[in-house]
Amino acid sequence: MIDPAANIGPVNSATTASVSQATLSADYEAFLQLLTAQVANQDPLEPMDASTFVSQLAQLSQVEQSIISNSHLEQISGQIAAGTSLSDVGLIGRTVMTSSSEFNLGPSGGVDLSYRLEEGASSVSATILSDQGVPLRTFEGLQTSSGQTHELYWDGRDFYGLPLTEGSYRIKIDAVNSVGDTVSYETFVEAEVESVVFADGFSQLQLANGETILAQSVEAVK
Repeated sequence: MIDPAANIGPVNSATTASVSQATLSADYEAFLQLLTAQVANQDPLEPMDASTFVSQLAQLSQVEQSIISNSHLEQISGQIAAGTSLSDVGLIGRTVMTSSSEFNLGPSGGVDLSYRLEEGASSVSATILSDQGVPLRTFEGLQTSSGQTHELYWDGRDFYGLPLTEGSYRIKIDAVNSVGDTVSYETFVEAEVESVVFADGFSQLQLANGETILAQSVEAVK
């Protein structure tokens, strides 16, 4: 006897509810075709056990209910994501802090920067670089503790105290521990949000420094 349930595979959590529903419809059709064929060709002296088909039909119904529930959850999730994305529009024109080493020096002539160490260090210094990697200014004796974000203000001037032109710059941290090993770090810069782009269900912020970041990567908003 052909097993009608043989065509019923496990529900793949990676598929969408719509794809699963289409697969289930095909399973229903195949099930009914098999049932019709087996009823028409059954041995009158050994009739089929109807309980087997009832059980298999119940399994199909349970799968259908699960798909319907997943579909509702997908709709709710989509509505929440849409609401969150629309709220991100309010970030346009605001200054956000995000993980990066690149930033722009604007007309104000000063930039708020910050860094975070993965472990405590014995010495920390920071170097401001041009977009070509040329050192322009160094800060020595910075905060060495880990587990918190340390702020650093650069006034936009070079080693000689001369103001630098507006444009793109970078920051690099040099941190070592008590035995001279390099300490890992993360730098943060501030930039104005110029626009918000919605792509693949996520909000992407286009910043004034030329970077595009995910809205959820924002560390702080000013």
